[in-house]
Amino acid sequence: MANENEKNPDFCSTREAAELLGVSLRTVQLWVESGVLKAWKTAGGHRRVVRSTVDALLGQRDQVLLQATTAFKFRILVVEDESDLRRLYQMTLASWDLPIEVVTASDGFEGLVQIGASRPDMVISDLNMPGMDGFRMIRNLMANPEYQSLNMAVVTALSEADIADRGGLPEGVTVFPKPVPFSKLEALVKDSIKASPKMRNALNA
Repeated sequence: MANENEKNPDFCSTREAAELLGVSLRTVQLWVESGVLKAWKTAGGHRRVVRSTVDALLGQRDQVLLQATTAFKFRILVVEDESDLRRLYQMTLASWDLPIEVVTASDGFEGLVQIGASRPDMVISDLNMPGMDGFRMIRNLMANPEYQSLNMAVVTALSEADIADRGGLPEGVTVFPKPVPFSKLEALVKDSIKASPKMRNALNA
């Protein structure tokens, strides 16, 4: 008979099962007691959880997450006056393996109209635009209590000094320099999705 201290890939300890499943040790113990996870006790009194039942539970959880993210769409509004850059945004964001939907606007005024119509979860905007620029659009948004918690990022060729000279930006607006740093933008979008109340609601549905 194998020594109980030897590693057997078909079984794992309750602590290892907890780490694999991302839950507390007590939760694993409750799942074992209720039969959700199959386990047995060694001669020394240590529980060994059947690894296949852990993998099955992981698979079920992944399926729930997939269904939630399929139903969930994180809507991003891109406000940019250059049509080629708008298309680049659309193509690049669509290539990310994320549950996002992209809508666009060509200036600040159209951006405000789109915000009212599409209710985005995040706005990514240029600052220097003809007509209503990004500064005025953002200030209009921040003056409305309904939009003060909206995720806002700007991607601009303006320097910090230029932005300050034009009155600055409200606190909480993330600023990226052009050319568009898509990898940093993707990381910001991922963090925003994780923190989104819509995502939490989808997972709890």
